[in-house]
Amino acid sequence: MIYLETPKKFQALVAQAHQVAQQVFRPISRKYDRAEHTDPKELDMLAALLDGMNEAGGTGGAGAAGVRRESQSQNDGANRNGSNLSTVLGIMELCWGDVALTLSLPRQGLGNAAIASVANEEQLARFKGRWAAMAITEPHCGSDSAAIRTTARLDGDHYILNGEKIYVTAGHRADLVVVWATLDRSLGRAAIKSFVVEKGTPGFEEVRLEHKLGIRASDTAAFVLKDCRVPKENLLGSPEINVEKGFAGVMQTFDNTRPLVAAMAVGLARACLDETRRLLERAGIEIDYRRAAAQQSAAAAEFLKMEADYEAARLLTLQAAWMADNRRPNSLQASMAKAKAGRTGVEVALKCLELAGAVGYAEGEEGAGLLEKWARDAKILDIFEGTQQIQLLIIARRLLNKSSAELK
Repeated sequence: MIYLETPKKFQALVAQAHQVAQQVFRPISRKYDRAEHTDPKELDMLAALLDGMNEAGGTGGAGAAGVRRESQSQNDGANRNGSNLSTVLGIMELCWGDVALTLSLPRQGLGNAAIASVANEEQLARFKGRWAAMAITEPHCGSDSAAIRTTARLDGDHYILNGEKIYVTAGHRADLVVVWATLDRSLGRAAIKSFVVEKGTPGFEEVRLEHKLGIRASDTAAFVLKDCRVPKENLLGSPEINVEKGFAGVMQTFDNTRPLVAAMAVGLARACLDETRRLLERAGIEIDYRRAAAQQSAAAAEFLKMEADYEAARLLTLQAAWMADNRRPNSLQASMAKAKAGRTGVEVALKCLELAGAVGYAEGEEGAGLLEKWARDAKILDIFEGTQQIQLLIIARRLLNKSSAELK
């Protein structure tokens, strides 16, 4: 059974993550938003501290956890609150401070989550302590990951990769990039595998950094792979192509990373709500939880509606993470959490901006402070790791028991 309170063993972690968000991220948030592509050096020491916490506690923290269901039994009846739950709780707090700075923490990338989920024990040991980004999107295929054209051809002890990858979060600063490529285009999604490519590998070239609407403190890179030779030991998961299993091997990564992105949206939404509550109270508008919304001011009624959406997104995110910790299939719940939280983050950020009026729209340090920045940051959380529309499609397939060919 899932419990709705923060587990006692994670309360200290949550408090520490909130302290980091408040005392480290918030003071430098505007600085690195304005100085796009500048490396936030303040995060290096913080990342080392997080590494130490994760090593000591063994429960993840604010870093990348993995969905490794084979390591424990699904049927022993015990309730486990493990690394997946602790990670989303930590991320919620850190993203209350700043989403982009959370994404910029060394060794906490989405590629690290992929490695943690799929790698074998030898790979886990070999890539330990390295910062890994994840490269999926290509110029001709955005939401349809199954349409990937980057190819991987086995040549002796290496795979030769050719293709192009765009919108790689933390791709410039990371040490490794987990690249999705197909072993055989004619076999469709079943042939798609993920490969760990080390920066500096010949044939793996960074071609540009993107200028973005939001999360400007986080770098987003584009890469070209031209006859890039990757050791076959860097393939994550089985090299065998199983047409019946299809996309399941690489898609297991999303069961982990989608709740992480949902947690980012939940943290950002709460930051917006906290700031808007302060502004409403300063304007003399009371939010009374003892009265129906219809009996209060329009602003208070809107705020109560946003809080309800926020709470639904938060609980769905916790459920998806808890299911991963307890080795239960969570693909449906991961997509539900991502869809609800992504949409809620955008809607809450824009509505809070509207309620704050001109004060919220300005970049000034006074008044609403970061509301306009959070509104810009929010949109990406409804896009990457699968757009809102893709999540709804996945949910419909799961609920109706339809294949991707049957329901497009």
